[in-house]
Amino acid sequence: MAIVKSKLLQQLKKSYPNFSNKDLDRLVLIILNEIKRALRRGDGVELRNFGTFRTKTQKSSIRRNPKTGEKVAVPEKKVISWRMSKDMFKKINNEE
Repeated sequence: MAIVKSKLLQQLKKSYPNFSNKDLDRLVLIILNEIKRALRRGDGVELRNFGTFRTKTQKSSIRRNPKTGEKVAVPEKKVISWRMSKDMFKKINNEE
């Protein structure tokens, strides 16, 4: 199950009951917008004990539409790659 912004805000409200919902919502929006801006500039984003986000350029290529079998030209585009930290890897694999 994926986490959605509303569930994240509920968890933050439980952890920080003194903050208003409006302030927590604004905080989450600021963080997400800063990550977006950094990636748009081509900068990497590192969140300690979580992972790093970077943009990569995917070369243009000719691919196949699996439904019709027709060849399709895909232009060059930027994609986001994420690499988890060693701490995150250990937590996910119960290696603490």
